[in-house]
Amino acid sequence: MSQRSLRSSAPRLRGSLGPYAAALAVAAAALTATPALAAVPTPPPVSWNGHVDTPTEGPAPTDADEAAAEPNEAAETAGATEVTEAAESEAEAAAAREYKGRVIARSGLLLRDRPTRSSRVIGTAAYGQIVHIFCKTRGDNVNGNDRWYLLTDGNWAWGSAAYIENIGQPPRWC
Repeated sequence: MSQRSLRSSAPRLRGSLGPYAAALAVAAAALTATPALAAVPTPPPVSWNGHVDTPTEGPAPTDADEAAAEPNEAAETAGATEVTEAAESEAEAAAAREYKGRVIARSGLLLRDRPTRSSRVIGTAAYGQIVHIFCKTRGDNVNGNDRWYLLTDGNWAWGSAAYIENIGQPPRWC
C-alpha cells in the first residue's frame, strides 16, 4: 500500500503526529475488518514452572490423564536431581578455584595497585593473616621471586608471592 493511498483512506488529522496517527487508524481498521485476526484466543495463564494454572476449555482430567502425567512427574524429579548434581559439581569447581595464602612477612605485607615494587601502596596485611588469592602473574623480582598474587580481600590488590605461603594448591595464572 503506498503512502498516497494511506493518506487518502485515513481520516485527516492535524498536528505533528498526523501521518503516524493516520497509519495507526488504517492498521486498526484492517485488524477489525479481518475476522481471523480479531478472533485470536488469549493464551491461558502459565505458572513459573510452565504448567497451565487454570484449565480454560475442554473436559475435566480423567484418571487416565492423571496416570499418564505420573511418568512426567518422575521425569521432572529426575531433571531436578540432575540440576542439583550439576549445581553441586559447579560449587566444588568454584571451591577448587578458591585459593588462599598466609602472610609470612614479619612486619606485614604491603598491598599494591600493580605487581611492581614501585607502585602505590593501597593497604597492608598483617603477619599470619589468611588472604584470598584470585590469580598470579609475573612482576618485579622480590627476594628471587617474580610472582605476584592478586588478592581479593575487600580491595583488589597485589601482594608479592615471596611473602605469601600457599594454603592448598597454588593459584591459577591471570
